[in-house]
Amino acid sequence: MSKLKAHMDNIALSHSIFALPFAYMGAFLAAGGLPDGHDLLWITVAMIGARSAALALNNLIDLKYDRLHPRFTQRPMVTGLVKPWEAVALIAGSLLLFLLAAARLQPLCLQLWPLALIPLVLYPYMKRFSWTCHLVLGGALAAAPVGAWIAVRGDISPAVLILGLAVAVWIAAFDVIYGCQDVEFDKAQGLHSMPVRFGVAGALWLARCMHLVSIAGFVIVGFCLKLSSLYYAGVALAAAVLVYQHLIVSPADLSKVTQKYFMRNGLVGMAMLLFTALALLYK
Repeated sequence: MSKLKAHMDNIALSHSIFALPFAYMGAFLAAGGLPDGHDLLWITVAMIGARSAALALNNLIDLKYDRLHPRFTQRPMVTGLVKPWEAVALIAGSLLLFLLAAARLQPLCLQLWPLALIPLVLYPYMKRFSWTCHLVLGGALAAAPVGAWIAVRGDISPAVLILGLAVAVWIAAFDVIYGCQDVEFDKAQGLHSMPVRFGVAGALWLARCMHLVSIAGFVIVGFCLKLSSLYYAGVALAAAVLVYQHLIVSPADLSKVTQKYFMRNGLVGMAMLLFTALALLYK
């Protein structure tokens, strides 16, 4: 059981619940209401497979840096509880699970699966040569709502591409904020990030701009799909929490960027899903 728990901790499996809302949001919007249970099941499997592979790959590739980082001393791969070969096996199994799920959904999902994996594979390497790494991570997560939409409808629309953009900059902005904690470590190791390139103050300003773009994107999606006021209530709640999240951090004080900060972000995603579902189910 301890080995199983180590693998679950290595891919933060318990946090999958916070990675799923935007995928489900794409599915609800594509269906115009409650999606088919078959689609929801295989969308969930695809998300867990892709996310597990991505996190295991990231931890494997970053292992030499994680061993030097004071915040990561208890990570399972750093402590040796998860061996590199075990991580490789988990990555392979997770990718097979992802492909199985894609095959059970719309044909276009199986045709486009490499596009979903490209940013997942690129992201662990991006910090080695570009401060745009946060945007690549955002692009990886943007595949969730877009892929779920395709899984339900079998097509791509401007509305879901805008939703994907909104999710991409939402995630990228939070990754920038988290990256501010590691600016000195990244500089010492020759790694790249927006905080390293633009300084912590500049990076936080860029994160605010990205979150503004994200909220604007969510609003545009509502207009495109003619959603009710319940949807906009969810967007307003998300905007309010984002404002709060930015108010409690500053270049001089990053102490509030904790696990609770991350959890709050995840709960907002769940609230967005709830309000979207209500807007579609109670038109």
